[in-house]
Amino acid sequence: MARPREFDEAVALDAAIQCFWSRGYEATSVRDLADAMGIAGPSLYNTFGDKRTLYRQALEHYVERGFCDRVRRFESQLAPRAAIGAFFDEIIELSLADDQRKGCLIVNSALELAPHDAEFQAALAAVLRDMEAFFYRCVKAGQDAGAINITLPADDLARMLLGLLMGLRVLARSRPEPELLRGLVRPALALLDGAGTSQRRSRK
Repeated sequence: MARPREFDEAVALDAAIQCFWSRGYEATSVRDLADAMGIAGPSLYNTFGDKRTLYRQALEHYVERGFCDRVRRFESQLAPRAAIGAFFDEIIELSLADDQRKGCLIVNSALELAPHDAEFQAALAAVLRDMEAFFYRCVKAGQDAGAINITLPADDLARMLLGLLMGLRVLARSRPEPELLRGLVRPALALLDGAGTSQRRSRK
């Protein structure tokens, strides 16, 4: 009978995420990971594979727990325009609370790995397409409801919001200033509410 593992895989994976997130992929050694995860090297390889495979799992878990969870909450609970606003509000709050200035693991991976690694480039491109798709769904639904500017195509606005998100995450690493970050987002969201928007207000 095989011996049961003496560690919690989910806790160990969370520790690996923090290690990669703080140091980056290249600067993180297997020893760093084993120490942070509280497991021996052989257990790390047996459970998670090599460093590259572990990083892929860590990134996938980060995306699921962060972006995917955020999308599920906002799309299910808020109107489309409000969902976009809430999304950026939460990103700003997370950025301001990031005392170590780790930034976003997705953006960090896009800058460090994607230019030199075809597999990670494809994986990260898929994540960015999912982000764009979220913005597109919100914008299109908002336009159909008369709550978002219809003078610009939904796909163009979705791409603008994606670019805003990426720029916000990069800027926050060096200048995590509330007014700067909120001032970056306000004009873009104002564009959603600009000419071509038909606000439907109930009359009392």
